[in-house]
Amino acid sequence: MTDATTLSGHGDLLARFTQMLSTRTLRHVAEEARLDGESLKDAVERYEIDYAWHVLGAARTRDAVLAAVEARLAGPLSEAQAQSVASVLQGAGAAQPTDALMSFDNDVADHLSGLLCEWFDRCAVPAAQAV
Repeated sequence: MTDATTLSGHGDLLARFTQMLSTRTLRHVAEEARLDGESLKDAVERYEIDYAWHVLGAARTRDAVLAAVEARLAGPLSEAQAQSVASVLQGAGAAQPTDALMSFDNDVADHLSGLLCEWFDRCAVPAAQAV
């Protein structure tokens, strides 16, 4: 099921997910560190902050999302469904400004797993045909 409706739905899914992301600039992270009385280096290490595109493209983020989706669906994902996870994360990473930062300690897995489960249900995407 890779018709225009499914592809359009995938674009909507990506847009909804991207809007949910919590990103910050280096200036904002530095200001938070100052207010907390710590160095920027300490804040970056403590919160495991990196560029948003890197966090979204990291294997550990993908693995966390896959585990969250499987938990919500109470079963393993098909290869096509796992590809959907990777596709959304790659698309969201590519859409980030080069200076956007985010933490690995965030709710990406929770948000994206919820959206994906809704999308799989809404599109009635059989496991073998997920985009």
